[in-house]
Amino acid sequence: MKKEKPDIIVIGAGIIGISCALELQSKGLQVLVLDRKGVASETSAGNAGAFAFSDVIPLATPGIMRKTPKWLLDPLGPLSIPPAYALKITPWMMRFWRASWKDKYQHALTSQASLMSHSQSALERQILKTNGEVFIRREGQLQLYQGQKEYENSLSGWQTREEHGVAFDLLTSPDALAEIQPGIHSSFTHGAFTPRWSNVCDPKEWTQHLANRFLKMGGRIELTSVSRLSLKDQHVDIQCVGKTLSSDKVIIASGAWSNTLCKQLGDNLPLETERGYNTTLPNSDFELKTHLSFSNHGFVVTKVGEELRVGGAVELGGLELPPNFDRAKALLQKAAHFLPEINTQGGKEWMGFRPSMPDSLPVISTATDTNKVVYAFGHGHLGLTQSAGTAEIVADLIMNKTPDIPVDPYSIKRFRS
Repeated sequence: MKKEKPDIIVIGAGIIGISCALELQSKGLQVLVLDRKGVASETSAGNAGAFAFSDVIPLATPGIMRKTPKWLLDPLGPLSIPPAYALKITPWMMRFWRASWKDKYQHALTSQASLMSHSQSALERQILKTNGEVFIRREGQLQLYQGQKEYENSLSGWQTREEHGVAFDLLTSPDALAEIQPGIHSSFTHGAFTPRWSNVCDPKEWTQHLANRFLKMGGRIELTSVSRLSLKDQHVDIQCVGKTLSSDKVIIASGAWSNTLCKQLGDNLPLETERGYNTTLPNSDFELKTHLSFSNHGFVVTKVGEELRVGGAVELGGLELPPNFDRAKALLQKAAHFLPEINTQGGKEWMGFRPSMPDSLPVISTATDTNKVVYAFGHGHLGLTQSAGTAEIVADLIMNKTPDIPVDPYSIKRFRS
């Protein structure tokens, strides 16, 4: 019999929120999920669908700040800051700069690799528990490089990945690339193949699959906007449209919109938005055999259902600026050049808000002044990748258990100084 007051309320029905709800439910808790639009109706719907466990290297790498002027001058580059947003993002960029120092970078690298390893194992448990294998594509990933110099510049990154347990094969000829993926432009001469990389067939369908499992097992999902949280002695009040809900504990998993609620609890976190762009092609006429990453151009080509999705890049532009779909068009033009057989007509453009912390690590943590509220956001472009692992950590925090990996690196304490 369902209780009137749920044990847990999860705010956010994206891949992080739904994964947390499902994991908490498996611990015997009554869970209610709140979302203003519905399951996977924001960023979780339009991403590349990749479980990018090999992407252990943080965005803030040593020396990256020397590239900042170039970002401002190239609005269509792989990483850009719109001039209209440059002043507002300055405090975040200062933290980003500090995160790129060698001491902070090494700590973030180790912590990211730890979460990736845990999340990879957690995903397999999630797939098994939800009969989800039918939604998974285990086709690997091919990163592509134009010429010997570009390839050699990538080798230190591959050495770092090897040190953290990432399996890969280096490819040093166009013929070796063609064996994995025919139809690549001849300017790409080298590559690296990560065979354990996997994708979901469709990120929205995967999230909906998990949500359906949650509902089947007695969970509830309600469409409503949350405006305020209030801490009481024994519970948390959640002010929604036209009513107030109560719960013993609350999970904030609202992605790029999470900080509005965190501030009400006294936690003003350095949460920014990586605005990602893509175009989904209904009739690409190109047989894609593996996930393709054009790393030095900042985009990927991947399968979504029977369609192809071309997207990526990072635009640090917040939640309010209008989208610049010239970025999506620029990526599509590159894809047309790099994959000459692809048909780029009739595509649907999309822009999503990826919640990003300056050190590339998510926030998986109790609030500063209460353990009744747990934060689970800030995964950047790795939300899908780290969703199952995050859910297991959140459940452990709620159940007062020690997680399988150290969680201090993901705590809000790291921002207090």
